[in-house]
Amino acid sequence: MKSSYLKLPPGELAARAQKAVALLGDCNVCAQECRVNRLAGELGICRGGRLAAVSSSGPHFGEEYVLVGTGGSGTIFFAYCNLRCEFCQNFEISQLGEGDEVSAGELAVMMLELQQRGCHNINLVSPSHFVPQFLEALAVAAEKGLTLPVVYNTGGYDSPETLDLLDGIVDIYMPDIKFADDDAGRKYSGAAAYFTVARRAVKKMHAQVGDLDLDVRGIAYRGLLVRHLVMPGNLARSEKIFEFLAEEVSKATLVNIMDQYYPAFNAHKYTELGRRITRKEYQAAIDAARRAGLSRIYPD
Repeated sequence: MKSSYLKLPPGELAARAQKAVALLGDCNVCAQECRVNRLAGELGICRGGRLAAVSSSGPHFGEEYVLVGTGGSGTIFFAYCNLRCEFCQNFEISQLGEGDEVSAGELAVMMLELQQRGCHNINLVSPSHFVPQFLEALAVAAEKGLTLPVVYNTGGYDSPETLDLLDGIVDIYMPDIKFADDDAGRKYSGAAAYFTVARRAVKKMHAQVGDLDLDVRGIAYRGLLVRHLVMPGNLARSEKIFEFLAEEVSKATLVNIMDQYYPAFNAHKYTELGRRITRKEYQAAIDAARRAGLSRIYPD
């Protein structure tokens, strides 16, 4: 299947990149809307500057099977994050900024190398704060022969204006909806009105790409895939997330209900975050998704 960005009119991808870069001057690239001038070296909540910062890139075989296939998902892990999750399991990257700044040309080379290595897609991990830099790199990579579909692997705290710039470029949206409670999102992830923002963003994502479509090999090439990490004591209000997806997005949304929570980073500061989930709590989340009417539950 032809990737979305290859269907754009000539010059459109570069024009989108230019519009996105302009947002850095009074930054509202993500939903934090820090309004700092990243073009002049000012830093906001994400701590990302003018250039993208990348921790690592390579084929990844630990993602969902619909992304991995036989060649792996071509992941690019961006450093820093627009969220401040107190329980982040990748905090060395997201909070401590483990990684190096790269130019648009260098980021384009990473994408092309992932294609050469046989990956099925370009999987952008935590890209919300580096969308302009990604678009600059994609324009270069597409000119040099990149054809792989793009996966936007996000924490869900995305600006609608930035998502509009990605319309017709991103093939697969993969938001991780963390909380169905705005207060919890502010307390544990440093994100005001988290669920309000995520709901709006996910609905826009689905409007752009629809339900997840698979090719004859069972590999995803377009659509929406939602992740949700089950939290101890149901802090995330999982059932509300599943009800939202079923009622306001699509009952055919593929949802990966994840059980790998463990106390990491600053979780020890909160009694309620200080333990793993139980098997009963995980099963309760699966049951809630089924009751909501969702028909595609991973890993079932």
